Amino acid sequence: MRRIFFLVVVAAAAAGGWLAWTLLAPVEPAAQTFVLLHPGYSTRRIARELRSAGVIRSEDAFVFWHYLHHERPLQAGEYLFEKPANILDIQKRLGRGDVYFRTMVVPEGSTMFDIARLVEAAGLGSAEDFLRVAQNDTVLIADLAPSAHSLEGYLFPDTYEFSRMQNMHELAAAMVKEFRQVARQIELTTDMERTVIVASIVEKETAVAEERPLVASVYWNRLAKNIALDADPSVIYAELLAGTYSGALHHADMQFHSPYNTYRYAGLPPGPIGNPGKSALEAALHPAQTDYYYFVADAHGRHRFASTIEEHNKNVAAYREAMSGR
Repeated sequence: MRRIFFLVVVAAAAAGGWLAWTLLAPVEPAAQTFVLLHPGYSTRRIARELRSAGVIRSEDAFVFWHYLHHERPLQAGEYLFEKPANILDIQKRLGRGDVYFRTMVVPEGSTMFDIARLVEAAGLGSAEDFLRVAQNDTVLIADLAPSAHSLEGYLFPDTYEFSRMQNMHELAAAMVKEFRQVARQIELTTDMERTVIVASIVEKETAVAEERPLVASVYWNRLAKNIALDADPSVIYAELLAGTYSGALHHADMQFHSPYNTYRYAGLPPGPIGNPGKSALEAALHPAQTDYYYFVADAHGRHRFASTIEEHNKNVAAYREAMSGR
């Protein structure tokens, strides 16, 4: 009897020692390790995923400790493990929902095609899936732009923190939500679609903030006189939509058949040609009061503006001379 009791005590001590070791001894991941825990996973399934990733030593110990100290439910999400941690530490993290977010920086003027590539580069999903949402989920902006053909123009450029648990619709909705907030800040409440289209062209034409109201004035002045906008970025966008853009514009491209080609068709294109930032939106909303109808680059990163074609031609000649002298 004593022997049996002794064996039981030894076995219990061994089990206790093993349990203490598996619970308290930190495990160091081999490298940065990402574990994706989907909603609906059982504790056993979570433990299996963590064990397979080399983050914990024992599924049984993980499950046992969770049921013994079930203070918080374990949260779904993507988790990054890069430092030594034991089971107790990990369960606290999962209970807090300390999930990993991926940073995605959307520059001003990005098109939906650019953003789709950024989504894929950030590991949030495929570019194709995001583009499908951007081209079809116009219900997100039905109240803002009833005639919109896509979400282009309303996917606000900013720095975002997204989780892999979010789907493409949720990513697009977050960007549209940011656009709405900025629109409220600058009091963009009327003539929304036209203003956003002009802002998208302004954004593409100049990166110099103080020039944007001047560029906007040129386009609004041209629209008032029913003069073709002749905006090169609109031709690029037309070819992007058609999948034919080669990376550079040529003279023949100005005849490209598309309602987005503002050389062939007077007035605004059917929709925005990119996603403008706050500065471009403000410029389109509050353009400078000028009599300018033309502008051309000055070879120094800025532009020269003109009221007449004669003055504009002189500016073009000056630009060409400056470029030839380089």
